[in-house]
Amino acid sequence: MSPDPAIRLAVFDCDGTLVDSQANICRAAALAFDASGLAPPPPAAVRRIVGLSLVEAMRTLAPEAEDAAHRRLAADYKQAFAALRSAGALDPEPLFDGVAEALDLLLARGWLLGVATGKSDRGLAHLLDHHGIADRFVTLQTADRHPSKPDPAMLHAALAEAGALPYRAAMIGDTSFDLAMGRAAGTATVGVSWGYHARADLAAAGADAIVDAAIDLPDRLAALVQP
Repeated sequence: MSPDPAIRLAVFDCDGTLVDSQANICRAAALAFDASGLAPPPPAAVRRIVGLSLVEAMRTLAPEAEDAAHRRLAADYKQAFAALRSAGALDPEPLFDGVAEALDLLLARGWLLGVATGKSDRGLAHLLDHHGIADRFVTLQTADRHPSKPDPAMLHAALAEAGALPYRAAMIGDTSFDLAMGRAAGTATVGVSWGYHARADLAAAGADAIVDAAIDLPDRLAALVQP
């Protein structure tokens, strides 16, 4: 699709931005490390890597291990998460307060919406379908088809698929990885304070704006990306 300067695109991270999934992520990580006979990382460390692709996340959590071990941990994480889902043992992964309303308001104001996430295609589809919000998004970019954040490949693909120009788009996320990806792609960047990186981390990462409530996103985005 050829870029259209009239299009405004808001691209959202998923975990920590749209939904609160930290409990299941921490459980699956603990199970993966246990399968390799390694001490599970503390939950605070796991929350710090949410948003990275799995191999990169395991590399960060176990920097002393070799590449083969990182890939094994990533595979064990996927297997653990799938087993928890199959057993009906996953904790609820609720939308954060105000997210559904903010998405609807952005759509009503003429924005296109997308997602750029370290989740898999299957994991993202399951979550969006569960919450009944899959139809809000015109582009879905995942770790199955792109290098890990903060590489801008996911955003480049989202922009191309939506037909948007970088200066007419914004990346919204809860981690410094999201903001670095947005800066690399040339979009505006909005940090959300309800996720897994501290507000100070978002400010240090150079967020153009930081919001404390999802319902404030439409107005803040409008100020950054003019109609």
